[in-house]
Amino acid sequence: MPEFPRVSRRIGSISESATLKVDAKAKALQAEGRPVISYAAGEPDFATPDYIVEAALAAVHDPKNYRYTPAAGLPDLREAVAAKTLRDSGLAASASQVVVTNGGKQAVYQAFATLLDPGDEVLMPAPYWTTYPEAIRLAGGVPVEVFAGSDQGYLVTVEQLEAARTPRSKVLLFVSPSNPTGAVYSAEQTRAIGEWALENGLWVISDEIYQNLVYDTAGTPSSAETPGHATSIVEAVPELADRTILVNGVAKTYAMTGWRVGWMVGPPDAIKAAANLQSHLSSNVSNISQRAALAALTGPQDAVETMRQAFDRRRKLIVSELNTIPGMVTPTPEGAFYVYPDVTGLLNREWGGVTPTTSLELADLILEQAEVAVVPGEAFGPSGYIRLSYALGDEPLLEGVRRLQKLFS
Repeated sequence: MPEFPRVSRRIGSISESATLKVDAKAKALQAEGRPVISYAAGEPDFATPDYIVEAALAAVHDPKNYRYTPAAGLPDLREAVAAKTLRDSGLAASASQVVVTNGGKQAVYQAFATLLDPGDEVLMPAPYWTTYPEAIRLAGGVPVEVFAGSDQGYLVTVEQLEAARTPRSKVLLFVSPSNPTGAVYSAEQTRAIGEWALENGLWVISDEIYQNLVYDTAGTPSSAETPGHATSIVEAVPELADRTILVNGVAKTYAMTGWRVGWMVGPPDAIKAAANLQSHLSSNVSNISQRAALAALTGPQDAVETMRQAFDRRRKLIVSELNTIPGMVTPTPEGAFYVYPDVTGLLNREWGGVTPTTSLELADLILEQAEVAVVPGEAFGPSGYIRLSYALGDEPLLEGVRRLQKLFS
């Protein structure tokens, strides 16, 4: 009999999510009694706003939510997503152009699966979220990294993208604000990239999950009372709408990571294909979670602004404190809730009897000697960087930085 591998090569080649791996290790050490402070997970520390929870409680008692509903999402929620997309992304889309997914991660996977054939290339600016290359490969595509370091503010240029483009290039991945860097493209930069993509006949998958968490845009500071704006690529270049899929969700803006509601918005043919895929993959998202998401999008936004202001305060604090560490360079992020220090100045030096040569080794040293969990740059692209989420309480955020300052003094 022929011997087959127990697990398919396709699935066996997937790497575990580095951010979740580091977070799990931190939680395991905390369970052992060690006072580990974790900056690993991209998860707001706030509770989901009460009005959203109340909507879910009401939905639990409504029998109409106990049955299958349309695989593409509840009609009311799809309408609300379309309205939010017009408001925040400048794209007029009908509810039929929306598919509600089990979190933004499913939307990312389905977008690539819908567009890619084997061998198609995706231009993927780096540093990148750890799931992107895996989702591309699962869809049969080939991720092509286009790297921009701290000297560029982690923002790729049209010239870099053009240098990476080949006859196999089909999709441009565009992410602003960025995970892991917090970088935000200006309106001018977004327009230039969008026009280049349009001229070259590329599809665009634009991840807008952090679009409501913006503090400064294009280098122009905004007060805590006047948030900045992340320009959507379809807002900058409306002609791209027929070749763009937007992915988004409620997880980050509304502190709803565990509710698992995301969505994708795009041209009718692509969205119909994605809905067909979802009908076989997972069918409809939990109706209770969909009702909660509907309340989030249509209800009062005061709690959202309160959280944004708290993130802004923490952003300023962590950047200021990290930049006191010699050898660590921390650009100021303009969106999301991450900082992405360049730590090349800390490598190849002895710290507590250990000489790390990579950011992976440095992250291990930080965890063991300072009891602080950070995610190494290898999870997001080249070595030499670490990611810290500032979506945790003010006191642990400052205490963790104090430990780093002591370790690297």
